[in-house]
Amino acid sequence: MNMKIQLITNSESETLLVAEKFGKSLPKTCVVSLEGDLGAGKTTFAKGVARALGIRDSITSPTFTLMNEYNGAKTRLYHFDLYRLEDLEEFRAMGFEEYFDLTTLEGVTLVEWASNCPGILPARRYDVEITKKSETQRLIEITPKGIV
Repeated sequence: MNMKIQLITNSESETLLVAEKFGKSLPKTCVVSLEGDLGAGKTTFAKGVARALGIRDSITSPTFTLMNEYNGAKTRLYHFDLYRLEDLEEFRAMGFEEYFDLTTLEGVTLVEWASNCPGILPARRYDVEITKKSETQRLIEITPKGIV
């Protein structure tokens, strides 16, 4: 049984805070899927997780590079944005599968738009869905998958 946590935030700063608290609870090695429409706050959420991992760099969405890597005080962050990805074969051709293999991964893989590449996510992961309720309000749903 997967337990879903649902939270409402009313500002970007509240979304950052929720993401930071979530990030502090993460194990040093894990995969987090971030889903939501354009402008929902996925990159804002990624910034909060990065802050929790001790990363002080400016976090930007890797829309064109597909992946940005950051070194944090606690662990590394591999931030993916698969919005522009066509299919699983394109993903495999780029050699990114290692960042989703929990047996060898050293860090946190956070992936926006994972739904564009079905089959890449490990069974054990965190799914985060962000829904834009208004200009400022967001519904954040966090579901641990395969995690006891």
